[in-house]
Amino acid sequence: MQDTTTEYGYLQATGKLEYNMTNDYMFRMVLQRDEETLIGLICSILKLQRESVLSVRIENAIDMGADVTSKEYQLDIHVSLNNDSYINLEMQIVNYKNWPERSLSYLCRRFDNVSKGKDYITVKPVYHVGFLDFTLFEDHPEFFGKYQMRNSKDKYLYTDKFNLYVVDLNHTELATDEDRTSGIDTWAKLFKATTWEEIKMITKDNPSMNSTAESIYLSNSDFEIRERCRIREDAIIHEKLVAEKLEAQAETIATQAEEINRLKKLLADNGIQE
Repeated sequence: MQDTTTEYGYLQATGKLEYNMTNDYMFRMVLQRDEETLIGLICSILKLQRESVLSVRIENAIDMGADVTSKEYQLDIHVSLNNDSYINLEMQIVNYKNWPERSLSYLCRRFDNVSKGKDYITVKPVYHVGFLDFTLFEDHPEFFGKYQMRNSKDKYLYTDKFNLYVVDLNHTELATDEDRTSGIDTWAKLFKATTWEEIKMITKDNPSMNSTAESIYLSNSDFEIRERCRIREDAIIHEKLVAEKLEAQAETIATQAEEINRLKKLLADNGIQE
């Protein structure tokens, strides 16, 4: 029997991860570093068999340890699958309250992929997959949401080439039997894992994720990658503070508007001109 303890360095690691995959730089580095991880994740999301994946390519790959402050750095990962479809993968921690609009903008850009002189029927299918560390719709919590263009009356599908997927990393308990069969909830748990013990428990029951865990380990062992993850973490903290400040300002403005309207009504009810 092969000794996996010596094969995988992560099995020797203990304690807290310095950076897990909710750090979008770590997310990008792990998916770039290990093609099998990228393929496994895509197969789980799209419910594909491994043998159906003939080629997978990250179109906007960056150098390991590349400067995350560069204008060329992009948070979403552009993937070409089998040269016949496009997939955007994105890890998002901060809730700016604009995810529907933002994700649709990204998806529409990728959908505009008809080559010059070709018929529109040749457009390649596109998918935008957002892994969110917050609940998109508080009044409609869902672990794995799939959105497509459908008839508003009878739900008839307009096209299967335009797909928007959302994975709520904080609601794995809402995963359906179908989600669990395809392993999407396991990926979510792996992304959220904060200790090596958690990762070992996950890979114990899912040995196909050993290479993913090892890629997380190797990336955490790389000084340059850790530095870029730290920069991204600092930026995320700043982004959260900005988002909270903007939300507080919006609430203040809304409260002031309500008070102004109340006073206007009071004046009108008493026959007083403004």
